Amino acid sequence: MGPHTAVAPSKEVKAVAGGGGDRGARLRSCSEGSQYVRRPNNSPSSPPLYSPKSVLKRPVSTEELQRPGGPYIKKIFTIVADAVGWGFVVRGNRPCHVQAVESWGPAAAAGMKVCQFVVSVNSLNVLDLDYRAVSRLILTGPRTVVLEVMEETDH
Repeated sequence: MGPHTAVAPSKEVKAVAGGGGDRGARLRSCSEGSQYVRRPNNSPSSPPLYSPKSVLKRPVSTEELQRPGGPYIKKIFTIVADAVGWGFVVRGNRPCHVQAVESWGPAAAAGMKVCQFVVSVNSLNVLDLDYRAVSRLILTGPRTVVLEVMEETDH
């Protein structure tokens, strides 16, 4: 496929509730802006992460994400929160993106990846919202969240 192929049809991915046990530190979904929160795991090598830099290589506009024939594919994930959360962190401003995915969490089990752009949360379009508003929607909603994301296709 070339770099400017048409957007492929939606691909829906279902996830089961995350189990996981204590296999390491757990990232929590949080709406406070600058800090990831970790559950202690008695490991001196896992300090909390503060103000991480964006994982994006370049800024992307909402218009670019919605452009027909653009280099993005739509994916839909159904994620059931475990005792800690959903296992991912969103950042950014119009559109927001997935900044981190906990490797043992429900989001990773569903197939979510870093750098995906959040289009909708439980069928509500969030392209014009910042990460605080998107996080609030997720955190105050039901334990099961349906996320529509756009992911850049391989060139």
